[in-house]
Parts: sequence; structure tokens; C-alpha cells
Amino acid sequence: MPEQREQAVPAVPAVLVTGPSGAGRTTAINVLEDLGFEAIDNLPLRLLPGLFDAAAAPRPMALGLDSRNRDFSPGALLDVIDMLSGRRELELTVLYLDAQPDVLLRRYSETRRRHPLAPAESPGEGVRRELDLMAPIRDRADILLETSGMNVHQLKSEIERWFAPGGRTLALSVQSFSYKRGMPHGIDMVFDCRFLANPYWDPRLRALNGQDLAVQDYVRADERFHRFFDRVLDLTRLLLPAYRDEGKSHFSIAFGCTGGQHRSVTMAETLAKALAEDGLQVSIRHRELQGQQKK
Repeated sequence: MPEQREQAVPAVPAVLVTGPSGAGRTTAINVLEDLGFEAIDNLPLRLLPGLFDAAAAPRPMALGLDSRNRDFSPGALLDVIDMLSGRRELELTVLYLDAQPDVLLRRYSETRRRHPLAPAESPGEGVRRELDLMAPIRDRADILLETSGMNVHQLKSEIERWFAPGGRTLALSVQSFSYKRGMPHGIDMVFDCRFLANPYWDPRLRALNGQDLAVQDYVRADERFHRFFDRVLDLTRLLLPAYRDEGKSHFSIAFGCTGGQHRSVTMAETLAKALAEDGLQVSIRHRELQGQQKK
């Protein structure tokens, strides 16, 4: 008799929702629950492994975790992320909700609530402590949503765009990073841009970044740029329909260079623009420009 092949079991989506208090984590959990995810908020970290072992049937799961967990620490949460990422039966996505400090402070002032990390002090002190505490988790995010300019309805639409089950739209994330700080986690496709001409060595361009036209013109003047970019674009266009047909809801592409300021940013901006012109949903994240991005 011919040997029967064991059919692969699809991985179950699991979304870990985190971020500073006031950035919209509770709203995100509620939206995911409405989309069919089993939502569990602020379960102690030590109980998470048993939660998945005890699951009776595979079902998408949304886990809300932040600094209010009684056994929370950045190291403990990173260990949980590593543990869940290593489970073949899960497809883990770390969703990080972020907002500017002044926005978080304003939201706390409007609700007149005490900040969990500064119950006897000003909310501003709690915001500062929590942003520092959550920084290592932010760097591990697969999806980073900046909610400062969003209302509840806009945040709901953004969550649905990424996680609506059965949708045929593949949401894209295009990122840039510095190899000196290590590769970002959760990236599907990575390209090294360090062979391109480096604007850092031009004193007029050193303080600028790849969002500036002068830097983009400098990088694009390298005779290898267009051949490289055209091949990356063609490869991306080839792969995206296949991943969408496979049922993948989002796809991340990253470009790296030495400092993450010029060449990788230029490539990310150029590719994101081309894909957006194709009618695709694209978000951009420049890891090394966080806090100094242009409006």
C-alpha cells in the first residue's frame, strides 16, 4: 500500500496585545473578541503555558498583557513571547499599541484615574516609568500601532484591517532597521542595503534621513539601486498573492543598513509607495527613527 502522508495542521493564530496603559489595549482586545478571538486579559504570565496546553479545541486567541500583571517584568514577558513563538501549533503575533507621552497623560487627565505605576504620584511620572519599562517589548512587536491620532472607531478599523478573519486582503508592514542593533523579530523577508552608496559620508546629508528627498536622490543615484529595487518589487509582487491565498493576514518586509537612517529608510519608503500605488494596504515603521519621525 502507498505510504500515506500526514496532513499538516494549520497553526492557530494567537495575538499578544500589549503596550502602555492608555494606548488602546482594552479597545483592541474587545475588537479581537468581536472578530471571533477568545479574549483573555491580564492573565498571570506563569499561567500562560498551561492555558495553551489545556485548550480543548484550536481557536484564535487574543491575550492582553501589560505592566499591571502582578508578575510582570520585561524579561518575563520576553520569555513568554519566545516560548509561544517556538510552539509549532501557534502563529504568534505581538501587537503593540503605542502613543505619545503627552497623549497618554491627557487621556489619564480626562479620566481622572491613577496611573498603575504611580498610584501616589502624578500620572506623568507613571507614564514615564511605564514607557521605559515597556521599551524592550516594543522592540519585539510584529505590529506597532501608533494610536495618538486615532479615536476609538479609527482604532477599531485598524485592528479589523489586520485581523479580520476570512479576509482576502493581505496587510503589509515595511520596515527599516540598523544591523548594529540587531534584526527585528517577526519579519518575513529581509534585505541588506549596505552595498548601496552611503549618504552618511556626505557631511551635507549626514544629519538627514531617508525620508528626505536629498538622501533619496543620493541613494537612487547608485547605479545598482534601480536593478536591486526592481527585483525586490518583482519578488514581492510574486509572493504576496501566494501568501494571501495561503490565508496569511499580514506580511512584513524589512530593509537593513549600518545605521538604519539613510539607505534602509530610502528603500522602505520607495517600496511602500510602489505597493500602495498597487492598491495594497501598507504601514511603514522606521525603527531607528522612532521619536523623530516627520509628521
